[in-house]
Amino acid sequence: MAKQFNVPPVIFPSDGNPGVQQRRPPVNPPTAPFQPPRSSNPGIPFMSFDIGSAAASTSFSTPQFASATIGGGGGSIGFEDEPPLLEELGINTKQIYQKTLSILNPFRIKPDLHEDGDLSGPFIFLMAFGLFQLLAGKIHFGIILGWVVMASMFLYVVFNMLAGRNGNLNLYRCVSLIGYCMLPIVILSALSLFLPGGLVIKVLTGVFVVWSTRVCTRLLVELASYGDEHRGLIAYACFLIYMLFSLLVVF
Repeated sequence: MAKQFNVPPVIFPSDGNPGVQQRRPPVNPPTAPFQPPRSSNPGIPFMSFDIGSAAASTSFSTPQFASATIGGGGGSIGFEDEPPLLEELGINTKQIYQKTLSILNPFRIKPDLHEDGDLSGPFIFLMAFGLFQLLAGKIHFGIILGWVVMASMFLYVVFNMLAGRNGNLNLYRCVSLIGYCMLPIVILSALSLFLPGGLVIKVLTGVFVVWSTRVCTRLLVELASYGDEHRGLIAYACFLIYMLFSLLVVF
């Protein structure tokens, strides 16, 4: 059985030449590729999409920035008038230095410097204490921070129980005072790196513990109301706190 094939018809030109096939004209003529519109502003060459003109023009005007102002209304503050970063964070280095000097002299304490509590100075002292302990081969960073929190809560509860409703010692000031009065223990930890163990370090430990106890008791009595009549009990609580930290140095 013969198979039939469908052959498309071939159209020959009118001149009778069968070698050239006549092409039909396309239905839709080809369009030009997309060309972005040229910018009407000659001062911005990168918006005109003209590479030649953009490369030829090399003169750009210097950008002008307005002076930054902070706040609204009539007053304005420039960047040069802004306070330092430490002051914005609430870290007063001058105040920390003055408080440190007042702790170093246990016989001339200035309680007025410690009326405003802060945690920057205590944090520095605690980190220094942990660093000296680390140089001695003891990793006590977590213990030191944990004991300071517990000691502050202990002293806060004891003092307010003694003072009753008239007590005005808050926990923030209590942490600040205990942290600053840790300075003698920090000095003891630094000296223990160079001194031999035995009787010498034990005698120095007692001296520095009494130093911290005296300073902390004096500050608590002067700054908090109704503390003078309970000076002995407050001194005993402070002695227990700093004796506990001195054991980290001795053992």
